[in-house]
Amino acid sequence: MGKRIDFLAKYQGATKRDYVARVVEHDKAECATVAKRWGEEYWDGPRQYGYGGYRYDGRWLPIAQDMAKHFDLQPGNKVLDVGCGKAFLLYEFTRVVPGIKIAGLDISAYGIANAKEEARPFLREGNCTALPYPDHSFDLVYSINTFHNLKIDELKASIQEIERVGKDKKWICVESYHNEREKANLLYWQLTCMSFHTPDEWVWLYREWGYTGDYGFIFFE
Repeated sequence: MGKRIDFLAKYQGATKRDYVARVVEHDKAECATVAKRWGEEYWDGPRQYGYGGYRYDGRWLPIAQDMAKHFDLQPGNKVLDVGCGKAFLLYEFTRVVPGIKIAGLDISAYGIANAKEEARPFLREGNCTALPYPDHSFDLVYSINTFHNLKIDELKASIQEIERVGKDKKWICVESYHNEREKANLLYWQLTCMSFHTPDEWVWLYREWGYTGDYGFIFFE
């Protein structure tokens, strides 16, 4: 298997969160139910339902630069984002590596319909448990903040699908925790999470299911 790389560390530090308020100010169960529809409320509705307005602001550019450098992406390479949302990162790859070929898949019709205009023609609505692409068709396949939203059987299928459609460069990033404080913060904050595991547990699952790529984590400190 590959190694741990936390490309999102600089992105994570830019987001401020009031963990306790997330629980006490609103009906958390109702908010989670709405969020899991993956519609307008989740992306662009009030903060208690999700992002609270997920708009392009350029913050994904340095992450695209770091990933392009690490994976040595070149013009003509094919890149797939599994759980692409509004495809802001995919768009940044086209700026960082002119001539790169992008593709994205997401379960949210709203997210795709409201994606970055330049990336929208290359996106598809679908489920990551059955990727609609041929074997070994992408030079880089990555998934960010998606796989922890899956049940265990869906998680296994999705990891194996990334392995199937990718070549040698892959990266999966999920939410995780080191200790009880981070676990509590994660439980307070999350709306859509179904798989809660420590980093060691995630790595065990990756190995068990034959994943050979790199991986990273987000923590709620």
